[in-house]
Amino acid sequence: PVCFPLQFLSYLGACDRLLKQGYEEGQVEEAMEMFQYSEKKAAEFLHLLAQFNDMGFQQNEIKEVLLLCGNQRERALEELVMK
Repeated sequence: PVCFPLQFLSYLGACDRLLKQGYEEGQVEEAMEMFQYSEKKAAEFLHLLAQFNDMGFQQNEIKEVLLLCGNQRERALEELVMK
């Protein structure tokens, strides 16, 4: 019974840290769920999502490619350019 509150607090702390980096709440929650609540992987995903978004790629395509490429920037960029 003690594990759940600790996990929840850890999740909230991770979300808070990502929000303080300027990411939107909905994106933070989605990224945390996609990566089984791994703050590191969610942060990588959000960083790359923002970068590729700034380059003019469509957000839904970016998400799809990042998931397929496991957040590997170079592979994801190649895939996006080829689309």
